[in-house]
Amino acid sequence: MTYRRSGAASVVLNVGGARYSLSRELLKDFPLRRVSRLHGCRSERDVLEVCDDYDRERNEYFFDRHSEAFGFILLYVRGHGKLRFAPRMCELSFYNEMIYWGLEGAHLEYCCQRRLDDRMSDTYTFYTAEEPGALGRDEARPGGAEAAPSRRWLERMRRTFEEPTSSLAAQILASVSVVFVIVSMVVLCASTLPDWRAAAADNRSLDDRSRIIEAICIGWFTAECIVRFIVSKNKCEFVKRPLNIIDLLAITPYYISVLMTVFTGENSQLQRAGVTLRVLRMMRIFWVIKLARHFIGLQTLGLTLKRCYREMVMLLVFICVAMAIFSALSQLLEHGLDLETSNKDFASIPAACWWVIISMTTVGYGDMYPITMPGRILGGVCVVSGIVLLALPITFIYHSFVQCYHELKFRSARYSRSLSAEFLN
Repeated sequence: MTYRRSGAASVVLNVGGARYSLSRELLKDFPLRRVSRLHGCRSERDVLEVCDDYDRERNEYFFDRHSEAFGFILLYVRGHGKLRFAPRMCELSFYNEMIYWGLEGAHLEYCCQRRLDDRMSDTYTFYTAEEPGALGRDEARPGGAEAAPSRRWLERMRRTFEEPTSSLAAQILASVSVVFVIVSMVVLCASTLPDWRAAAADNRSLDDRSRIIEAICIGWFTAECIVRFIVSKNKCEFVKRPLNIIDLLAITPYYISVLMTVFTGENSQLQRAGVTLRVLRMMRIFWVIKLARHFIGLQTLGLTLKRCYREMVMLLVFICVAMAIFSALSQLLEHGLDLETSNKDFASIPAACWWVIISMTTVGYGDMYPITMPGRILGGVCVVSGIVLLALPITFIYHSFVQCYHELKFRSARYSRSLSAEFLN
């Protein structure tokens, strides 16, 4: 069926009975992705893939969606206030409307984000903005039919390297990457053993073999990082991601140490360069964080720390305030009142801070302890206070951890279903 654009300068959007008139120029660069896609439609079939119905006579596009929610979203994209949930509307339903129109949870006000997280955690329901048919919808855009194969290939490559459960090839690639990480960690740890050093000093070939294994692992990590950078959608966003930064921190020291070895050597006369080389080699321990790409547990930990940074800062403030108070009191009781029988371990407030922190965390190394009766009473109060202060933010962090874990499990299960379908086909 042919699709003839009306000569009218404006179009009408009918969202659940509420009509909105927009100019065609505004439609082209409209902030909502679903609405802006109407400008690139070339046939009525393409239009019906974006909206639910189309009236050619009135030049009216009909969307069978919640009109009140769209009103809130429209006010937000026009710059009138902040995006909050519509009154008397389920948080999940409103979030579903946001995903439909092309927004994400990050556009919500922080208080509404917390409400949404709690709601999703209670119901174990999670949405994703990456719909399985996204590639098919891209073909409806101008030039999409020609560019679709290349986009599909790049998207498949990206998921192969970024999502270990997205395909069988991705699982094999992830397994190989894990093997290289384990091998590199074993070689790094073994190289610090005294027996290994003695054997390497007597047998030069052992040291050469370890360097070859190390170079192969670094070559794999470098090639993996370069390929992921090439197939990434947004190069700037790729560089800003924490895991990619960690990859760079793990790979770069090797090349720096090689260049320093080439230009300065590793003789005893260059002590400063030798220390720098040892520091750079120890930075390769960041390789172990690469396992976060392949294990949900590490991803859950990172996502929880990201979402609960306010609670973590609050916990740190609690500890710092308590440490300042108890260290000053303990120094006064153990050293400041009676100089003749004073406790030398509490000679200063900074020295007492160490005792306070190990007491509040209930570690108690025993390297320093109060000897006076007031000091021991203060120590008991310090331990109890530490337990209470540490327990206060734990509830928030625990709920966020559970929510992040179920969210990542849902995402992993989604890709596992696509993997099963690919295997069966």
